[in-house]
Amino acid sequence: MKIQFIRESIRKWGRRVFPLLWLIAIPATPVTHAAEGPLILGVFPRLNASDTTKRYAPLAKYLSGRLGRTVNLVTSKDFQSFWRGIDEQDYDIVLYNQYHYIRSSKSYQVIGHNKEFGKSTIAGVLYVRKDSGITKLTQLRGRTVLFGGGEDAMIGYIAPVYMLLQAGLKREDFKSQFAVNPLNSVIGVYRKQADAAGSGDMVRGQPAVANVINFDELTALAVSEQLLHLPWAVKRSMPAHLRESIRSILIDLENSEAGKEVLKAAVITGIGKADDKDYEPHRRMVRAVMGPSLAPQ
Repeated sequence: MKIQFIRESIRKWGRRVFPLLWLIAIPATPVTHAAEGPLILGVFPRLNASDTTKRYAPLAKYLSGRLGRTVNLVTSKDFQSFWRGIDEQDYDIVLYNQYHYIRSSKSYQVIGHNKEFGKSTIAGVLYVRKDSGITKLTQLRGRTVLFGGGEDAMIGYIAPVYMLLQAGLKREDFKSQFAVNPLNSVIGVYRKQADAAGSGDMVRGQPAVANVINFDELTALAVSEQLLHLPWAVKRSMPAHLRESIRSILIDLENSEAGKEVLKAAVITGIGKADDKDYEPHRRMVRAVMGPSLAPQ
């Protein structure tokens, strides 16, 4: 009888205590998340602040919902202020060009890449007018090349200059001028404002170009190897579980209707997985064009 009484007492005690322990344990997770600050999403200013917000605010909101943690989109008025944010590691998550990633890879770790117009890669191209008589790269010696973007433009400047150097030309052998972007460099060459344009292989068919010029009057003088598209990266100090959660959410966007709406707003077709080694071809070009100090291992 004593044994039966003890067993009944244990069962009654357990029914009271274990639910209490369960209730005490549950609040721990929300409290932990609430104590964490917002994540900062930075996007490089290839568009103005208004257009950048329009494209990427839905993504920040989507990430917030999936992570259970606020993600704030931060825009920059120019590349100088954007790069200052990279140097000071203000951004937890960042979208920028391939050269930016290579320069910041000691502080940031790549997790994904853009898919644009259904492609995961893009190539640098040197375009000339068909009636220019220019049929090989060495004929650009003493001529003017209009590059799309500044000297940190991977596709509009670094890849085209790399091809010129590979052909045996030196920097002083051609005159460098710069257009605002790769689209404008092609338009400039069409209008005979320069002899060649440094641009990308996706400009053909772009409405901003097709509605202004007859692309059939241009030809690709040289095309680089295909390079993985714009990278997404996170701070290397970010916990691994959070990094992998963000990577998984980005890659999975194209597999749900809500995710497809986010991609549509950003004017991209998907985000694929990427690792540091995928940007080694870009590093090779940067070393040749910019010097080894700007292409860290």
